[in-house]
Amino acid sequence: MTTTPSEALGWLATGVFVASYFFKRPAMLRTMQMCGAALWILYGLLIHAIPVVVANVLVFLAAAWTLSRSRLAAEGNHPAR
Repeated sequence: MTTTPSEALGWLATGVFVASYFFKRPAMLRTMQMCGAALWILYGLLIHAIPVVVANVLVFLAAAWTLSRSRLAAEGNHPAR
């Protein structure tokens, strides 16, 4: 069985996203979720699947927003809610 480059990217994205849940620190969890979402975005673009792209842009933005919000709270610049 031969794996295409786009399938390999999809499997890599799956692995990165699942692995993100094994990180104990929230910042690492969010960072890995962003990496996984970025890979899924590339995958969606390669296979021309706009719903995959849009869903993962939203995941990426949500992870980035919560990561930046928690970093600002840790620095005392903005309260986390």
